[in-house]
Amino acid sequence: MEALGNLFDLQGLDREAETFDALVAAQGLRVERIVSFGQATPEGEWLEQARPEWVAVLQGAALLRFAGEEAPRRMEAGDHVLIAPGRRHRVEWTAAPTVWLAVHFGASAP
Repeated sequence: MEALGNLFDLQGLDREAETFDALVAAQGLRVERIVSFGQATPEGEWLEQARPEWVAVLQGAALLRFAGEEAPRRMEAGDHVLIAPGRRHRVEWTAAPTVWLAVHFGASAP
């Protein structure tokens, strides 16, 4: 029988650390739940992935900044964005808690 999970079950999570849970992993695809409790990308650091990432905020809120943009984008429950491979970005703030759904897919960028 398949295990039943709940994306909003936060019991037992360490609130001092951001949590990454792989929900589905297959060739060319990874779906994960990310739970943030106020974490942000360290000052001066940028995230940059080799594959496209579609990310949605399911609960909470965050400020997501892309390199070259003047201001961060506020994301609230229901908001989503597709991040192109190689696109530098950073999370500047998250509400506690913020539940994200992230889908990494496709081939790596050359």
